[in-house]
This record gives sequence, C-alpha cells and structure tokens, in this order.
Amino acid sequence: MRIRPANPNDVPAIAALISDYAQRAEVLPRSAEEIRETLPNWIVGEQAGQVLACGSLLHYTPRLAEVRSLVVRNGSKRQGRGSAIVTALIAEARRQEIPTLFALTRVVPFFQKHGFAVSEREAFPEKIWRDCQLCAIRDNCDETAVVLHLADINHSASSERSES
Repeated sequence: MRIRPANPNDVPAIAALISDYAQRAEVLPRSAEEIRETLPNWIVGEQAGQVLACGSLLHYTPRLAEVRSLVVRNGSKRQGRGSAIVTALIAEARRQEIPTLFALTRVVPFFQKHGFAVSEREAFPEKIWRDCQLCAIRDNCDETAVVLHLADINHSASSERSES
C-alpha cells in the first residue's frame, strides 16, 4: 500500500469510506464537500488504484491537531494499513511542528501502540465545542481521549542523540 496526500480524485472514495463507518457511528460523518474543503489535511493509503485507508489532521491551533476520520476499508483490516496512516499523520504533524496530537477513540490500545497516552476529554475543549456538540451520542459518549506530545518525543530524541 502506498501512502500519499489525498487529491481531488480521491474525494468520492474517502467519502464512501467515511460514510460506511459513520453509518455504524464509528466516526463522525464528513460530506464530500467538507472533505474537498479540507483536502490538504487528508492522506490516503492506496493499492492498485483503490483507496483502502484514509485519515486526516484537523488543526485547532498551531500547537494542537486531531487525528480524525481514520478508517480502513472492510476486508483490508489487520494488515497494518491503519498503522501506516497514523504513522504518516504523526510524521506530517512533526513536519508542520505541531507539538500535540489527540484523538477520541474506542480503540485505545491501537493508539497507545503509536505512543499516545490516555487523557481527559475535557483537556480538549476545542473538540468539545466544535464536534461533540453536534454528535448524536454526546451524552453517552464511549470514546476515550488519547494524546501524543510530539514536543516531548522530539526533545527526548534530541537529548538522546546529544548524549551519544
């Protein structure tokens, strides 16, 4: 699977993937228009010309972004595709010098495998005001907030290199 930035031709495939998950209330719905408007924030995993996975970074501030709309086509799961997308989103956040990433998820161990730690939803009021107010299950939300402090990781890696 090749990971790359999304392009306008990917919008229908991304919208279809998101719609499939949104119908099961696993992600919030995203319209094709919303995807088109935020296309620079999306990456896709494709193979043989088919989009098999996607995800995006939603920037709240220059210091905070959310990993969201991370989905893998049914029949393509458990093959490392979601991990490849998250790894690419983390790399993109580093490139953009965004020090903190977060996600709301039901698959905490998946994100922990990528260095995220459990956090409190209330630590991200930007998310609560933007998306949670519109969510149908907001009063019974079963998602867990996870956070990754890239500044800590980058600083720690720099310190280790300078000590060597």
